Amino acid sequence: MDYQTITYELSDGMAIVTMNRADKYNALTTQMRAEIEHAFSRGGREARVVVITGAGKAFCSGQDLGDAASGGSIDLERTLRDEYAPMLRAIVNCPVPTIAAVNGPAAGAGANLALAADVVFATDSAYFLQAFTRIGLIPDAGGTYTMPRQVGMAKAMGAALFADKISARQADDWGMIWEAVEDAKFDAHWRAKAAHLAAGPTAAYAATKQVIRDSWGNNFEEQLNLEAQEQGKCGNSRDFKEGVMAFTQKRPAVFEGR
Repeated sequence: MDYQTITYELSDGMAIVTMNRADKYNALTTQMRAEIEHAFSRGGREARVVVITGAGKAFCSGQDLGDAASGGSIDLERTLRDEYAPMLRAIVNCPVPTIAAVNGPAAGAGANLALAADVVFATDSAYFLQAFTRIGLIPDAGGTYTMPRQVGMAKAMGAALFADKISARQADDWGMIWEAVEDAKFDAHWRAKAAHLAAGPTAAYAATKQVIRDSWGNNFEEQLNLEAQEQGKCGNSRDFKEGVMAFTQKRPAVFEGR
């Protein structure tokens, strides 16, 4: 695919997807959603970690309500089913770890796009905004699924109904994101964390993602069985043997990945 609204960089096992409509605060269009979906599918094959971030001052301002591809009107149900859902599935189902590096405001679908990633880093000056009720809509782009699981029913409901800004530090305190980081240190910090994952045991990361997500639908016995099944696979991997050998030899492990 010839990317027009994003950039895709691949280096040292790290794929960086940058939403590249800075003049529109990286608002999501039909074209951008298709490109993000493609980039995450590609990154899942080519890289060992995939990062999504935004160009300019914002991470993503949500749906571009003036998207020319919509012909001047937006069929929201079709758009969510046919465009948002495939993009979000590509992020959530990516076989390698995913990071959202939230470099500025993340609003509406842009906030929930970020929360679909495995790990979210946000700069101190960033904020998250479930802006939907401000224009008579409900939270979408997976927000009604991720928010209650991340922060609990009370805070998810308040964030959705009041549509107040949630600062990065507040999001960190709530457990909505992994970490809020000082602006001056942000870029170097998330890149170092992404590099750490890119050098890690990729198959174990994939299994970790699966068992944690599946836990929401399993009872305790089912989860114990799933852990045993996936741990058995990991225990037969070269990375496990390398990890044990590195531990006994008191040296850093050199993981092969997939």
